[in-house]
Amino acid sequence: MAQGKRFKTASAAVDREKMYPLEEAVKIVKANAKAKFDETIEVAMNLGIDPRHADQAVRGMIELPNGTGKSVRVAVFARGPKADEAKAAGADLVGAEDLAEKINGGEMAFERCIATPDMMGIVGRLGKVLGPRGLMPNPKLGTVTQDVAAAVKAAKAGSIEFRAEKAGIVHAGVGKASFSEEAIAANVKALVSAINRAKPSGAKGTFIKKVSLSSTMGPGIKLDPATALTT
Repeated sequence: MAQGKRFKTASAAVDREKMYPLEEAVKIVKANAKAKFDETIEVAMNLGIDPRHADQAVRGMIELPNGTGKSVRVAVFARGPKADEAKAAGADLVGAEDLAEKINGGEMAFERCIATPDMMGIVGRLGKVLGPRGLMPNPKLGTVTQDVAAAVKAAKAGSIEFRAEKAGIVHAGVGKASFSEEAIAANVKALVSAINRAKPSGAKGTFIKKVSLSSTMGPGIKLDPATALTT
């Protein structure tokens, strides 16, 4: 079936005005994920914030209970024993000035970058390369740390970063269509609850305005936010 036709068929089964409870939404999204590859299950959240104001920024890291289903390549800036710890924990690239040279030369074969605090002088000079890709290590996200082993293991286990974009929207992948309904639901709850806890001091009125769930090639389904929050 052509993609357009498949999307139309899947869309017809979804009530665009209804807010679905989490378990029902997951069931529908999984049923609609019929592409020939293992589609990513994605959450989009509209938040009642203006991220241009510093006191309304929403950003953080959450370890999904069931991982993301994706293998994450990790680069670590560290020296000596800390470099050894990073390698033992499964880091894909480990180094100091040599790693900085590789990155400046265009080697960007990683999705997470971690650094020990003493390496930030070197890493800081890579701001123009790492910053736009969202790869700059940040102490608030636990990616500037002395405990590089724990940070590497968390990245490999399926910790994801969330960040509100200009319009106050957060997009994040929370697993694969091949996951069980229970695993997807648990991951969605973990993400939505983490974002709810990250409500900034400057946010006024309704914080979580809208949540939708979709697969890579499927239609979005409105989610009742109350059913996606852990109590």
